Amino acid sequence: MFALHSSPAPDLRQLEPSLAAIVYANDEYPDVIFNWIVSECRSRNLVLSGVLQHPVCEKSDRRCDVLLEDLASGHRTPLFDDRGAGARGCRLDVAALIDASMKVERSLENDPALLVLNKFGKVEADGGGMCGLMAKALERRIPAIIGVPARNLDAWRNFAGEFSAELSENADEIRKWLGKLY
Repeated sequence: MFALHSSPAPDLRQLEPSLAAIVYANDEYPDVIFNWIVSECRSRNLVLSGVLQHPVCEKSDRRCDVLLEDLASGHRTPLFDDRGAGARGCRLDVAALIDASMKVERSLENDPALLVLNKFGKVEADGGGMCGLMAKALERRIPAIIGVPARNLDAWRNFAGEFSAELSENADEIRKWLGKLY
């Protein structure tokens, strides 16, 4: 598994700002909080990189799809495969996730004030997905904030170690962490 705290170079203990994890109850993604974070940063004219998650619930089977909005370009990427009504299991389109990740990585060249990532999900818990982006952000001293469902909290802690602050969905707590950007 890819872990930030095991990398020998550069000395990551000296890199600030840090990562922040907004820990939330499983299957209760805090859309409102992430929309607020993006709005708050944009109201201060901060350059952002990353993705914002938009649920799209149009199917009669009540399963929602997700669009990832690239915060630098506005491009939206569908994140789930439509495998038909009888399909079971994970519908994540890993190729779409990799494509979105590559676009975000290119936007890091714009020296954003903040990297916003929607979720430390199963793919990230297994060391893939957006993990490389968080490592690059830390190396470049770009703060990053990500949603972490409770089921992935141990994997997050193993990944981020001492470089992460864990935040609740409390706006005052998040505002305080964001305060270092202004």
